[in-house]
Amino acid sequence: MKPAFAGFPPEAIVFLRGLKKHNTREWCQPRKHIYEEQLKAPMLELVTAVMQALADFAPEYVSDPAKAIFRIYRDTRFSKDKTPYKTHIAAVFTPRGSGKNSGYYFSVSPDEIEAGGGVYMPPPEDLLAIRGYLAEHHEEFRRISTAPDVKRLFGEMTGSSLTRTPKGFPAGHPAADLLRMKQFLLFRPLDVSLATTPKLYPGLVRRFQAVTPFLEFLNRPLRRSRAMGQAW
Repeated sequence: MKPAFAGFPPEAIVFLRGLKKHNTREWCQPRKHIYEEQLKAPMLELVTAVMQALADFAPEYVSDPAKAIFRIYRDTRFSKDKTPYKTHIAAVFTPRGSGKNSGYYFSVSPDEIEAGGGVYMPPPEDLLAIRGYLAEHHEEFRRISTAPDVKRLFGEMTGSSLTRTPKGFPAGHPAADLLRMKQFLLFRPLDVSLATTPKLYPGLVRRFQAVTPFLEFLNRPLRRSRAMGQAW
């Protein structure tokens, strides 16, 4: 039986390694056809297959596969780093009605594959909604974030954090460590050698399934907050 995705061709990783070493338009433009055929086209095939899997356990995350893939061009307007291209290819799967800062994510670079999900750099109103919900349901969240599959596939939750409990919450709150967090992420890098094998697709799906309860918990207060805003 043909696998859902056979893997990226070896030329895709060779291209990314070359791009990392020679991140210039002069190097990339003559090789644009390699990017389009060996990296971008297989990425679209992979994201389409992942979307089909999401339809079974997270249908609200299904969207246009082409729009889920990040552009390879870097936004250099406000960066000291003026290299024009990203040296990885990535996709994000976000839920309808919960903004663009939460969801599943994976990327393939010359060095590793990153896969997982969470809430990344939420705006202040979203972060406040999550903290308020966490304050009341922290025991449930701890069970979810330390479930056996989560521990085995991702290890510990990561994300930047405040040094003090945020304003509006008591310093001695039993969830003080969670309330200090500014982002909530479950990620663990995978060996880049998987990228060119049929194991990549089921590996991504398995990790997305494991992170789903974590994402669903964090998205509950965001959906509630937006529903209340619409009601007003």
